Amino acid sequence: MAGNIPFVGFHDALCVLLSGHILLAKLSQDDTVLMLWILKELTRLEPRFQDQIQIVERLNAADAFIATGSDNTARYFDYYFGKRPHIIRRNRTSLAVLTGNETPHEMGLLGEDIFRYYGLGCRNVSKVFVPKRYNFSPLLDSLRPWHHVLDHHKYNNNYDYNKSILLVNGVPHLDTGFLLLLESPLLVSPISLVHYGTYAHEIDLVDQLTDVAAQTQCLVSGNGQWAGSIAFGQAQSPGVADYADGVDTMAFLAELT
Repeated sequence: MAGNIPFVGFHDALCVLLSGHILLAKLSQDDTVLMLWILKELTRLEPRFQDQIQIVERLNAADAFIATGSDNTARYFDYYFGKRPHIIRRNRTSLAVLTGNETPHEMGLLGEDIFRYYGLGCRNVSKVFVPKRYNFSPLLDSLRPWHHVLDHHKYNNNYDYNKSILLVNGVPHLDTGFLLLLESPLLVSPISLVHYGTYAHEIDLVDQLTDVAAQTQCLVSGNGQWAGSIAFGQAQSPGVADYADGVDTMAFLAELT
């Protein structure tokens, strides 16, 4: 299980249990307390799950695998698990589309997608696409209620570090005092920094989004108006049928014998 944000492995665990399989769970060292608690709560609500849950350190006995990691660790997963049925997830991130017609309320909701869990999740927005000559001032004003993220010392350290790097290297950027915005072709951004890219027209944007579709977990826009997107503020509120990487976990489990 991954451990980048709380309970991130719960959906996979729930799918395995509801499909009737035995769950062999190797927990992330960063998310043991909450995962053990919620699995215990599940067995309290449904005692039959007790016989289906095993917390393990090694997965040698597993007949199939679901693993989540970086692009680098995924290569190891492929090596060790590739000969058995598997779902192996790699690096993904989430994007936002801004048109310049969003209300202050909508732009404020985008803060939820950027800052929730301090931007550590693959469903957190790490890059925004804006029209050429976009005026960032309304967006930055709408994000100011999130200034309290600096109260977490690790986030603050990331902010100070990334700001120092940009200043020392003379890189043009925007700075709210708690968030940095940098024009970049990269999708994934470090904590406390969000990348942005520009588009000239709708076809240009479609082409750019198509090019990075395989690296995109979800896309957000005002009221979910952009095709294939969800509304601002909803990135970290997935439903039970919002499968990671668009791979139907229940269908995968149902095919196992």
